[in-house]
Amino acid sequence: MTPFLSPSSYIDFQHPLVQETAQALGRSGNSQRSIAKACFEFVRDEVRHSWDHKLNPVTCRASDVLMHRTGYCYAKSHLLAALLRANGIPAGLCYQRLSVGESGAPYCLHGLNAVYLDDIGWYRLDARGNKPGVNAQFTPPIEALAFPARPPQECDLPEIWAEPLPQVVAVLEQYSDIKQVAQNLPDVALWGAS
Repeated sequence: MTPFLSPSSYIDFQHPLVQETAQALGRSGNSQRSIAKACFEFVRDEVRHSWDHKLNPVTCRASDVLMHRTGYCYAKSHLLAALLRANGIPAGLCYQRLSVGESGAPYCLHGLNAVYLDDIGWYRLDARGNKPGVNAQFTPPIEALAFPARPPQECDLPEIWAEPLPQVVAVLEQYSDIKQVAQNLPDVALWGAS
């Protein structure tokens, strides 16, 4: 579990602002589950999704997401992982491959999290931010994610990563405007997909 409890360049929970926020959220709960829920709801509800709210700057590091209170789904997942890890709760990063539009190509990655809860194991949660048609909740052991994956071209990627995927970081660090990010959303190729 060590990688899922450790700070890093992008999950920088050693930053004073992240530490302060994590401690405040940690005091708001009396169990692992209640602290995880408080962290989830904070990121979901208090940090605005960059594209939904048309907000710059483009953020990537957890501390920058918290400082500017905005981020794409990927960046918000970095902050949630940082807040959970700062509270001693193992957290990783997960991805879905989804259609950018209603259906079909082009596709992109969507970033979310997995948290390790002692009573159920790994549980995926999505702090992307709710809006009409999106209602992500913290309801373990039942997942309530922002988006369902619609096979065969859309899918839930099964891995739980300790660090963000390189193609995600590359997009968030290369572009300085949310419109540029929206035009260059990261994706992965699926084996056997045509």
